[in-house]
Amino acid sequence: MIDRDRFPVDAWRLIDTHYSEEGVSETLFSVGNGYLGLRGNHIEGRGAQEHGTFINGLHETWTIRHAEQAYGFAEVGQTIVNAPDAKVMRVYVDDEPISLDDADVREYRRTLDMRTGVLERLVVWETPSGKRVRMRDERIVSFEERHLAVLRLEVVVENADAPVTISCQLLNRQDGAGVYAGTPIGTKAAAFDPRKAEKIADRVLEPAEHWQDGLRSALSYRVADSGMTVAVVADHIVETENEYNARTLVEPDIAKNVFRVQAKAGVPITVTKLVSYHTSRGVPPRELVDRCRRSLDRAADEGVETVFRRQREWLDAFWERSDVEIGGRDDLQQATRWCLFQLAQASARADGAGVPAKGVSGSGYSGHYFWDTEIYVLPFLTYTTPRWAYNALRARAGMLPAARRRAAQLNEAGALFPWRTINGEEASAYYAAGTAQYHINADISFALGKYVRATGDEEFLRREGADIAIETARLWATLGFWRASRLVDEVDTGDGIETFHIHGVTGPDEYTTVVNDNLYTNVMARYNLRYAAKVVREIKESHPEDYVKLVDRTGLGPGEAEAWERAASAMFIPYSEGLGIHPQDSLFLEREVWDLANTPSEQRPLLLHFHPLVIYRFQVLKQADVVLALFLQGNHFTPEEKKADFDYYDPLTTGDSTLSAVVQSIMAAEVGYQDLARKYFEQSLFVDLHDLHHNAADGVHVASAGGVWTALVCGFGGMRDYAGDLSFDPRLPVDWPSLSFPLQWQGSTMQVTVTRDELRVEVRSGPPVPFSVRDTAYFATAEDAAVVPLADQGPMLPGRPTLRQFADARREDGTRMSASVPVITTAVPVIEPID
Repeated sequence: MIDRDRFPVDAWRLIDTHYSEEGVSETLFSVGNGYLGLRGNHIEGRGAQEHGTFINGLHETWTIRHAEQAYGFAEVGQTIVNAPDAKVMRVYVDDEPISLDDADVREYRRTLDMRTGVLERLVVWETPSGKRVRMRDERIVSFEERHLAVLRLEVVVENADAPVTISCQLLNRQDGAGVYAGTPIGTKAAAFDPRKAEKIADRVLEPAEHWQDGLRSALSYRVADSGMTVAVVADHIVETENEYNARTLVEPDIAKNVFRVQAKAGVPITVTKLVSYHTSRGVPPRELVDRCRRSLDRAADEGVETVFRRQREWLDAFWERSDVEIGGRDDLQQATRWCLFQLAQASARADGAGVPAKGVSGSGYSGHYFWDTEIYVLPFLTYTTPRWAYNALRARAGMLPAARRRAAQLNEAGALFPWRTINGEEASAYYAAGTAQYHINADISFALGKYVRATGDEEFLRREGADIAIETARLWATLGFWRASRLVDEVDTGDGIETFHIHGVTGPDEYTTVVNDNLYTNVMARYNLRYAAKVVREIKESHPEDYVKLVDRTGLGPGEAEAWERAASAMFIPYSEGLGIHPQDSLFLEREVWDLANTPSEQRPLLLHFHPLVIYRFQVLKQADVVLALFLQGNHFTPEEKKADFDYYDPLTTGDSTLSAVVQSIMAAEVGYQDLARKYFEQSLFVDLHDLHHNAADGVHVASAGGVWTALVCGFGGMRDYAGDLSFDPRLPVDWPSLSFPLQWQGSTMQVTVTRDELRVEVRSGPPVPFSVRDTAYFATAEDAAVVPLADQGPMLPGRPTLRQFADARREDGTRMSASVPVITTAVPVIEPID
């Protein structure tokens, strides 16, 4: 799948042997820490798809102008801002700039080392006069020092004396400032693609304080409409035995520190650029500049080598608690580690902010937070680095005031979390596939429950988390409604039965919108209601003082928890007796079937080639919907139901969403399609590394990277923790000798290793861990590992489900299903001659 001459296999490094200025490589070689991200642009600062420096949460707001306005539509959009660019360190030899697209390059190699967190590039080229120049540049964004990045450049003219100039710059690229600054992203002409950032034509960053002091340069700004502030300060350290002088220039949108060196043959020149960024929702820019100075003072006092050493130590600890090892497959190992590294780069120092869909690697999806975080990223954080999961959940807790206002605006009680947001307000202009995805409430509550069960962090639950559970449950209680129905068999008591329904929502599948009784939504809402009732009951019984505070904060009524339990118990779960499956929603089976197998590849993804109304009329899925419910709430479905549902929906799923393949992989493995599971896994594994969806240039697909971990641990490793009980049912691929991964579970650190013949659980630290394997209970302690023999790796089914299964399928009304592709047919009129 990957050009291995250009990107050779290396289990710990991503290596590029070919120079390019393409957007995908800018994404692949980005470095970040969850707060600050530097795209993999070359230090020359010339050609690029997007010269990007992104700070989590730094955004501009703008008025959403709907073609036709209606009450309650989102009114204010939010878009991530491209922060001032500090990556530029331009090199001139004999006053000629290096331009790698036409230089006489003799050696080129760029490496992202996932053990050290260092992005390194080595270039050797010859000038037209025959001078051989060796240049090595390094770049890190510190995980330990949230606001710090370090760029280091070494230049050696190997075979001659020559004048060398190194121009270090800060540029406001958002507003197009400076030489070679590029075009602001808002003015680029681009084809329609809803995954890209919105365009901002007006000036965004309004200049504030800017100055230079010795080798330090500072720029600061206020964001025009959102009122946020940002500052960047760069310091420079020059190390060389050559003679040199320094010159400076500072203007509102550009600062230069230029070093002119009389280089002697073989004598190196090293320039280290320490950069600090600080942002705020309203602190004056001058204060942020002072914070940047203090960050740089601390880094300078500790020394650059200490910063690099601590980066390695930080990552040593990260890999010890996070690394998933695939035996004998370095190609898959390399891609897996790249994905896990991206999760660290997207979330490690997000701290009080959320985890954007693209992390801090690009402007895709406008820097917004989605449900992606809770369902696809939080599992990795919860079971490897719980503190990061805690921070992400606290970010959601901070959005509760805005979520309460949004629920009230939509005539509901409780809170409705935004479909996409940065500042907590809904930023989705298309309500059918945005606001209508009420399931985000249940997704957040689900992630909260997983976190608390896995970590035992009851204190967070009592202090903040319970508020989330309560307010989300309240929304379901008012959004849903009761409907009485009469039974016609002997079970009927004459009073009929009542069921609880939820109408007018959109599930995870964005190709089917605003429906009644979406199965995923109902199943997850049922969980949300039960979990909230359980939390309230347990806090009341075990921590009465905290319960009083909870009632005071939320206005909790005495009968609310019981009402939630009653609604959950009566939740309507769609089921078709005729087809033996769970319909995705109440009318899903009434639609025509889209024939994906005969849809031309040039018409994929469907959202870029068909009007939504065309897509909405068909049984066709953007991503796993029912199948996702089967995984997340698998203890509520039988093995037979899971297989029947998977067989039905898999041929209807386009995979146009990068969120889909990981879930399909997990459920394919569970029901027995082992080869298909591996195929879906590799699709998710190479989403960005092979640009399978043709939009990796806009940034890393962070949720897909998180899903890779889940597919490995829960799909092939078979890990589940339904109702807080840890269990395993492995599905090791036939050509993998082993799979090994660490887990943190209720205060213990474990190592789980699966081979074809056994599952081994070792407790590295902490209390004993009870667990089960295929319904048999086991126990592992720090003194004694548990070794469980495996008779097999689960059921083995050949091939994959296809539309052929619909050949004789009939709906409940007896009509036959048939598959087709929407096409335009033009009838040619027949003109009869006139007598």
